[in-house]
Amino acid sequence: MNILTRAGLGLLMTTAVSLAQAEEVRIGMITTLSGGGSHLGVDVRDGFMLAIDQAGRDDIEVLIQDDARRPDLAKTLSNEFLQRDEVDIMTGLIWSNLAMAVVPSVVRQGTFYLSPNAGPSALAGRLCHENYFNVAYQNDNLHGAMGAYMREQGFERPLLMAPNYPAGTDALAGFKHLYEGEVADELYTQLGQTDYAAEIAQIRASDADSLFFFLPGGMGISFMKQWQSSGVEMPVFGAAFSFDEIIIQAVGSAALGAINTSEWAYDLDNAANRAFVEAFRATHERTPTLYAAQGYDTARLILSALEKAHPDDQDAFREALRAADFASVRGDFRFGPNQHPIQDIYVREVVEGEDGQPTNRLVGLAIEDIQDVYAEQCRM
Repeated sequence: MNILTRAGLGLLMTTAVSLAQAEEVRIGMITTLSGGGSHLGVDVRDGFMLAIDQAGRDDIEVLIQDDARRPDLAKTLSNEFLQRDEVDIMTGLIWSNLAMAVVPSVVRQGTFYLSPNAGPSALAGRLCHENYFNVAYQNDNLHGAMGAYMREQGFERPLLMAPNYPAGTDALAGFKHLYEGEVADELYTQLGQTDYAAEIAQIRASDADSLFFFLPGGMGISFMKQWQSSGVEMPVFGAAFSFDEIIIQAVGSAALGAINTSEWAYDLDNAANRAFVEAFRATHERTPTLYAAQGYDTARLILSALEKAHPDDQDAFREALRAADFASVRGDFRFGPNQHPIQDIYVREVVEGEDGQPTNRLVGLAIEDIQDVYAEQCRM
């Protein structure tokens, strides 16, 4: 593999697989590789590139840029990919506010976009598009599954907390949709917030019987450390975004006992997942997060479609993507009518691993074949 580096706005790295064939495919990845939450983008990139490398194809070029979690930069980089680099496919965005700034324009211009993470409700519903596929989830899914799980477990007054941006509002809406009961309160924090003293004081003063929160990346690390120091005793629940392997390693013992939902787990027992986890650990010397799994599945979906058609033949390539003819690391996987996944969501618990460090252990199934509620708003 040739590694090329170009000067340019926000360019971190360009990874190229030799382009000799006339039917070359160019993929543009914009993801978060620096600043807060960068481990999400790093794992998406590493999972994606693992699948590309394993494929051994010499007709695929992947251009990778760092958006630094800035919507304006993501938009600029997107325009460069479309106008200068003439990419066939785009992918990589982590944050829903960046996806809303980039994806509608990309797909309207005739380029395919496959999301390996961000799944805002608008793109699943009223702004759905035939060239947009989400390979991860609709933002509500993991939170809704936890709502259903907590209801079944008998919690009657959960307090909900999330950042005030599209994925945060989707998170709490999704939880409430399947919880189907009254909640003690809803707290919205700032995106990127690091001090949670005021929120913890509100939680302490509430009559809640449990806490459900969505704080991805460094936000979750900051909150859980402050939560442990606060001495507040309350069962803690969340989605995997607040309890991925990187976060819980950084949080330490404060994460033990937390219950979280995910569409994937590294100990999920299927052949594709076992092979993926083994290869990722061997290549990167760490356990993959759900972001790496989503990046890997995104690349594998693209590769499966390329076996049938080139993106230049848009109708054929689109149908090949819709077929989802690949072995997903999460097991059963298919697309709904809005080109978002219909899939199972699992329950995991943070436990002490064999090395004495926190890790996630698969507990069971939270909900089977979840379909987002926004599909009915999609007019494709």
